[in-house]
Amino acid sequence: MTESVGDLGEFRVIDRITERYRQNTAVIVGPGDDAAVIAAPDGRMVVTTDMLIEGRHFRRDWSTAHDVGRKAAAQNLSDVAAMGARATALTVGLGAPPETPASWVEELADGFRDECAAVGASVAGGDTVRSSEIVISVTAVGDLEGRTPVPRSGARAGDVVALCGRVGWAEAGYRVLSRGFGSPRVFVEAHRVPQVPYDAGPEAADLGATALCEVSDGLLGDLGHVASASAVTVDIDPTALDVPDQMREIAGALGADPLDWVLTGGDDNALVASFPPETALPDRWQVIGTVRDGEPEVLVAGAPYEGGPGGHVHFG
Repeated sequence: MTESVGDLGEFRVIDRITERYRQNTAVIVGPGDDAAVIAAPDGRMVVTTDMLIEGRHFRRDWSTAHDVGRKAAAQNLSDVAAMGARATALTVGLGAPPETPASWVEELADGFRDECAAVGASVAGGDTVRSSEIVISVTAVGDLEGRTPVPRSGARAGDVVALCGRVGWAEAGYRVLSRGFGSPRVFVEAHRVPQVPYDAGPEAADLGATALCEVSDGLLGDLGHVASASAVTVDIDPTALDVPDQMREIAGALGADPLDWVLTGGDDNALVASFPPETALPDRWQVIGTVRDGEPEVLVAGAPYEGGPGGHVHFG
């Protein structure tokens, strides 16, 4: 018989999870106490929280527990990077039905561990509760390492807008899975686990980025936050955006516009930033637009985008 979390009970579940984690030097007090203690050598700490709910953000018939753990970690680690910081630790809250297989929870924990390894972060603590569905809440902390944080509110007229990472890939994978297919695998895997350019966040800060944002709700939607916070107009050049041939083929088969996926699709966790125009950008930063004075809005080729909503709306 498959062992469930109900069979184990809360504290044995916690033991099964925490025994999988090693702590880095930033964790002064880790799992097993009332709270974790994390070093903040910079004197400041970046903090972010995100949630995933089964059926809303992931499906167990589409993604393994390991995939879900990596995705949940990535969504928070990328937010830390989007401030120009390096993530140091996570805490994880897990709600699960008592019949949830213990092996699923262990694989979830392994996913957290493996994604955190990409940035050298630790899982420093958390909590488990009984719930009617699986709910995962993650809080990440990060170290600015002496950098000035890069908020969304600093974009200035004359700046260039540059993108690091992939956009539209997770949306393409979602559309494929929604039709009951499992390939092309590269896009399906992009939906299951994002490929985040974590080190591009601190790099952007070091290069003098004026605004920085993680793209999880769609490029237009997240740039809309930058435009609003900075009180500027952002104009995107759609010809500068990478639309892979295979994505075009998928979209053609589904009667969709692949550019719409690139502009509005979420869950890729790319980074987008504004830079002074004279900035010498590394090759992985692709200039995709400009910033100018005007109403806070995002334009595509100088006009409002007519292809549909600009990104994911959580309460829409």
